[in-house]
Amino acid sequence: MPDTNKMVRNELVKEFSSFLPADSIIADAETQKPYECDGLSAYCEMPLLVVLPSTIEQVEKIVTICHHRKVPIVARGAGTSLCAGAMPNEQGVLLGLAKFNKILEIDADARTARVQPGVTNLSISQAVRDLGLYYAPDPSSQIACTIGGNVAENSGGVHCLKYGLTVHNILELKMITAQGEFLTIGSQALDTPGLDLLALMTGSEGLLGIMVEITVKLLPTPENARVVMAGFDSVIQAGDAVRDIIANGIIPAGLEMMDHLAITASEDFAHAGYPTQSHALLLCELDGTDAEVDAYITRIENIFKKQGATTIKVSQNEAERVLFWKGRKSAFPAIGRLSPDYYCMDGSIPRSQISHVLSKIASLAQRYGLRVANVFHAGDGNLHPLILYDAGVPGELERTEQLGGEILELCVEAGGCITGEHGVGIEKIRQMPAQFSDQEIKQFMVIKDAFDPLGLLNPGKGIPTLKQCQEYRALNREHSHDHGHEAHAHD
Repeated sequence: MPDTNKMVRNELVKEFSSFLPADSIIADAETQKPYECDGLSAYCEMPLLVVLPSTIEQVEKIVTICHHRKVPIVARGAGTSLCAGAMPNEQGVLLGLAKFNKILEIDADARTARVQPGVTNLSISQAVRDLGLYYAPDPSSQIACTIGGNVAENSGGVHCLKYGLTVHNILELKMITAQGEFLTIGSQALDTPGLDLLALMTGSEGLLGIMVEITVKLLPTPENARVVMAGFDSVIQAGDAVRDIIANGIIPAGLEMMDHLAITASEDFAHAGYPTQSHALLLCELDGTDAEVDAYITRIENIFKKQGATTIKVSQNEAERVLFWKGRKSAFPAIGRLSPDYYCMDGSIPRSQISHVLSKIASLAQRYGLRVANVFHAGDGNLHPLILYDAGVPGELERTEQLGGEILELCVEAGGCITGEHGVGIEKIRQMPAQFSDQEIKQFMVIKDAFDPLGLLNPGKGIPTLKQCQEYRALNREHSHDHGHEAHAHD
């Protein structure tokens, strides 16, 4: 570490020690090691300093000091982000919010809960279960991921098709600005006058402010919920079945799809009763009154049969419904047993393009000589291709990143976008110019400058510089040119 950094760190430790207990300041490299990356461990950086405040007043003081000293800040929750969005800055402070883990208030009549950002997603539903309520967004990592991170990335989950993403399920945010000021955005009411800054902050990836309190909406637990599980001989048939469900005016609570590699890995891991001979699997959950669910199940079964489903099974009780979902939610760790490493992508496409895009992904994977398992929110076209690789093989990570980049650009070409719920972070910053023009990226910069004129919050993430845009576009052209020659040589 350069002497200047050491000097700044020592001065920060001295200032922070005046209001933080000693165990809330982590300055030694060994203890900082767990904070060097988030869920995307291919990208690592050691922070200048880690602080773990427990009150809003402490966060205000930390941010004010960093703003005065022009020291970068990266806010971090549970570190489950998959886009390197919580990776530290080597010249900055890593602001951990894990101690903000309390549910402050539950209002059953208003169907709201006021929570701190370090509260895990699942714990909200657990806390209100006896009231007949739950919190709808449910990422696969919900047992560990926190609400603050969900807001930062606008997370979804298997039930986002019917009930929406995080942005649709929050009412109010309390945040600390880049200057250390306390700000309330949104309100307890269903609507707030003025610009919709609540939507702007949701998905802002820690670039515009630091969340310290969130008010979420709660929903009544459905009278009945059942899952129809269907196996198909091809992803094309399954993709067409997804299209037909929506075309028939049915909005399932959840509609998930897995390919053969993901099916077999998940079944071996979770023993959920998946048809391992199938090349594609759909999980379609219907909820509502008993009569509604029964009627929808009949219609869904007919659609699946029409599209050539080889197996159809309906959950008979709550335990079996949970078991079906356990397999899907265990897919990521299950895939981890098949390869030393895997790279989880996240792009969105129109539902009508599912079959086309999955076929193209298979072709790209074959060209790169890498295996890809597909697990995704089929109902809203949010893909999660998992690229299997071995970081110990020289050049394989770079090849994996290139394949991932091509998959994201394929999503854009198909009418979609480069992220659905994981965010841009560092991982997808090279693909930003594929989706946005320089003028649009300049507008992002204007918004960033309005909230954080010194650029101290999560620097280097989300928004590329115009110079980077030019460089990325030049690299993409060169890469496409190389593959054009390669294809011609094969011909």
